[in-house]
Amino acid sequence: MCGRFTQQRPTSEIAAIFEAEDLADDPGGRYNVAPTDEAAVVVQRDDRRAVVRYRWGLIPGWSDDPRIASRTFNARAETVATNAVFRDAFRRRRCLVPVDGFYEWLREGTTRQPMRIHDPADGILALAGLWTGRQDPESGLWHRTFTIVTTRPNTFMASIHDRMPVIVPPDAWARWLDPAPVQPGELRALLEPSDDWALDAYPVPPLVNNVRNNGPELVERLQPPPEPLTLL
Repeated sequence: MCGRFTQQRPTSEIAAIFEAEDLADDPGGRYNVAPTDEAAVVVQRDDRRAVVRYRWGLIPGWSDDPRIASRTFNARAETVATNAVFRDAFRRRRCLVPVDGFYEWLREGTTRQPMRIHDPADGILALAGLWTGRQDPESGLWHRTFTIVTTRPNTFMASIHDRMPVIVPPDAWARWLDPAPVQPGELRALLEPSDDWALDAYPVPPLVNNVRNNGPELVERLQPPPEPLTLL
């Protein structure tokens, strides 16, 4: 799964990386983005690519219960083309979720150690996402939401978790963002786990466990305790 990530870069920098227009105008500095938070995503509408802010947790237009978002922040690659919640968005409303890293929790005995997974060269990771819009029946306002597609782990991630987000390579960004409807098989290869990505992981402080915490200290490498002194 993918339940937390960071967006440390300002959206102006994200827009430059994706050759998009910055409509989010966000300064970045977000170290603990959690489901139901707003976050920057990259979308394509006709010939216009833009960075916008949508809420994390997809609420399909036909749903009358916004609380569904707490269960739809991830979409499984194996069923995304057939699941009623995600299949329409998969066919025509795909997005990229630009992150500097994401968190997973490594179980060590009875404890769960938060780990930060990132590009060791500090490049941006473009996670495969889907988005949709829903009109509030009372206010008439449109609310746009997104989900992150997950798949089986690659060799690196298998030692940490049994799922990982789908990472879209730069040469496939345009293909994934293309709003033209697609048949499920056309994008199947992108949803498979790949060992092509050079990823790194390191333990971080348990501060990340609380969604209210935010700051660069959340991504600091947790140092091991010093070895006890041996008296001769």
